[in-house]
Amino acid sequence: MQRVWRFPRARNRLATDFAPARRALGVSAAIAIVLPIGAARAADIGGSLLSLNEPTAADISGLVILLLLMFSVLTASLHLVGRRRWTQRESELASTLAQTRAALDRANLFLASEPQILVAWDKPGGEPRIEGEFSLVADAPSPRRILAFAAWLEPALAATMDKAVERLLQRGEAFSLAAASLKGRHFEIDGRAVAGCAVMRIRDVSGQRLELARLRESHDAASGALASLRALLDATPDPAWTRNGAGRIDWANLAYARAVEAADPADAVARGLELFDPNLSAEASAARAKSGLWRSRAPAIVAGERKLFEAIEVATAAGAAGLAGDLSEVESVRIEMERHFGAHSRMLDQLSTAVAIFDRAKKLTFYNAAYRLTWSLDPAFLDSQPSDGEVLDRLRASRQLPEQADFRSWKAQALAAYQAIEPIETIWHIPDGRTLRVVASPNPQGGVTYLFDDATQSYALASQVNALTRVQGETLDALKEGVAVFGADGRMKLTNPAFLAMWRLDAKEAADRPHIDEVARRCAPLLADTQLWEGLRATIVDLPDERRGFETRVERKDGLALDCAALPLPDGATLLTFLDVTAGANVERALTERNQALVSAEKLRNDFVNHVSYELRTPLTNIIGFTQLLADGGVGPLNPKQLEYAGFITKSSAALLAIINDILDLASIDAGALEIRPENVDIVEAMKAAAEGVQDRLSDSKIELRIVATDDVGSLKADGRRIRQVLFNLLSNAIGFSAPGQTVTLAAMRRGGEIVFKVSDRGRGIPGEVLDRVFDRFESHTGGSRHRGPGLGLSIVRALVELHGGKVAIDSIYGEGTTVTCVFPIDGAPAASAAA
Repeated sequence: MQRVWRFPRARNRLATDFAPARRALGVSAAIAIVLPIGAARAADIGGSLLSLNEPTAADISGLVILLLLMFSVLTASLHLVGRRRWTQRESELASTLAQTRAALDRANLFLASEPQILVAWDKPGGEPRIEGEFSLVADAPSPRRILAFAAWLEPALAATMDKAVERLLQRGEAFSLAAASLKGRHFEIDGRAVAGCAVMRIRDVSGQRLELARLRESHDAASGALASLRALLDATPDPAWTRNGAGRIDWANLAYARAVEAADPADAVARGLELFDPNLSAEASAARAKSGLWRSRAPAIVAGERKLFEAIEVATAAGAAGLAGDLSEVESVRIEMERHFGAHSRMLDQLSTAVAIFDRAKKLTFYNAAYRLTWSLDPAFLDSQPSDGEVLDRLRASRQLPEQADFRSWKAQALAAYQAIEPIETIWHIPDGRTLRVVASPNPQGGVTYLFDDATQSYALASQVNALTRVQGETLDALKEGVAVFGADGRMKLTNPAFLAMWRLDAKEAADRPHIDEVARRCAPLLADTQLWEGLRATIVDLPDERRGFETRVERKDGLALDCAALPLPDGATLLTFLDVTAGANVERALTERNQALVSAEKLRNDFVNHVSYELRTPLTNIIGFTQLLADGGVGPLNPKQLEYAGFITKSSAALLAIINDILDLASIDAGALEIRPENVDIVEAMKAAAEGVQDRLSDSKIELRIVATDDVGSLKADGRRIRQVLFNLLSNAIGFSAPGQTVTLAAMRRGGEIVFKVSDRGRGIPGEVLDRVFDRFESHTGGSRHRGPGLGLSIVRALVELHGGKVAIDSIYGEGTTVTCVFPIDGAPAASAAA
């Protein structure tokens, strides 16, 4: 880096150093002028002082002059000493100035020795100092245009320079890059921090420097290409390597290192590990020396496994380069293909269909056992790979081909399959009575594959189907149910006499295959609602995305009730059936009316119970409140007997209130007004809360409660209050039917997308005749236990579980115990509220 020299500060310093010398010279000159006059006067004064005892004014003046004279002599002496020093300092400064000017000249000489520009910054954001040949980058002589990179560089390179200069000024980060100006000049631009200053040099690269820069660029490009090639080879699964002139490995990729079980490619190069054995390496070296190329399939042990490689080594100016492709998978695929071909051949041998494959030369290359048995041909003849024409001639000689008047033309037509594009299917009627379905399928690689399928039974079955069709027609005619089949075109294809009689149609008109529109027009006057035949017409004629049948019941004006069904058939037709259910409809009508009466009565009963429950709830709440007030001593102390009676009143009132609440819940469920408020319910906490509610019953009955929950039970989305109510009712029911000393189990587990609760007891169980009615309302069966209740607990349980989209099951063995299972979906019920 060359320095830029500036001299204003040195000149100022030299002027400052010479100022005291100039002032001293002025004083000395003044003393020199006064000195001759003072010396004569001092001699007179001295003489007067020696001759007089009392000083006079003249004596005093002479004394002053004497003192001044002495001071002048002292000052002159000091001046002479200072002047000598000043003269010496002036000589030193002059020498320094000469050296500085010489250094400046040399710096300017170095700076002008080659075309370049120097830019220096004393501090970030300060004014830069710019020296050099400005015309290199700018037409105008303005130095500031040097830093306007966009004016003389490409936009992308100018942006790079702006960022590099900014990093240099802010962080002192050096940079060096090659750039080409818009006029085609090539520059080397370097920037770095020097002695606390930021310096940037722009140098014009010409002649040898330009050639050097181009060689450097070419070297960088070649190095980048080599690095890219090596990175690509490192990413390939195939081993790759290079050798030096001595034949040793000097580079290898990662696959090579893995193949020779080295830690990394550098380890493989350092240890000189070879992929193949020494004999193959010597063979490769000899082949490279002879022809410059060695190619071979060579085995190698890789990670303890023997593999086959397709190896190639090419001689280069620096040595050799090699690559080995793993053929193990290809070899495995080839073996697998051979195995599949063998399996395919064995499978074809098991087929009952005769198969023969002829190649593009019309030679037989494969046949199965069915082919040999079908044509009764000698295996030796078939194994000799006869041509297709020779096989046809052999079959004609044995009268196993269809009889033809012109066999030559028929044979040429049969062999035309070799030039066909699509498979050709024909039927051969053999003189021995067999019927063969022959398919000649062209092969993609040339040749034909023949399939000979014995269709004798198929033709026999076709005749049987025809006979069966006639039988079915007779059967339809004997049916009392009206049947009609309409085709996809809307015309009647099939009908029976019952249909014609039911709809009062003429058989001759039905034989003319009338359209559905005509049939609907003739039958509509018999119906009170004419929309039936419109719907049937739409089912038969319309073209929906998905054909669906339907069933309905219609009543005719003459009092007949008919069950009508429309069923789409696979061939696009539609089957209509009409069944006379007049007698059954009358019975059903009577049963419906009776059922409606029963429903009305049940609704009346429920409304009465709900009304009474609402009317009882308010006074009962008052009774409970006043009883608790008396028991707490709020109106005065009670004696023990009175407290006992108050406790009885509280328990009985609470039991009655629970019954009323259950009735009101059932009424809300029946009315569809019970709202489910879904939330994330912690299952274990809900089980514990339900268990807390029955602690007094457990203590009174001396029954143990066991809570079991799997580790992954987690939580579910449901109404937490209703979940606790369900578990409380189940636990209360299980405790009521358990004997003292027994155990009641409350379990929960996760099963797929569901949560399963199970409440088990070892009580008396439920008899089979009662088990079907346990969920009915007001069904209470004590079974000899201490449990008493209105029979609403299990009804509420089932209703609440079903509101959550779940289900309830009960399993009981009389004399052994009962298990009630409740299943809840984890994601909650599909609707926020619903009727039970």
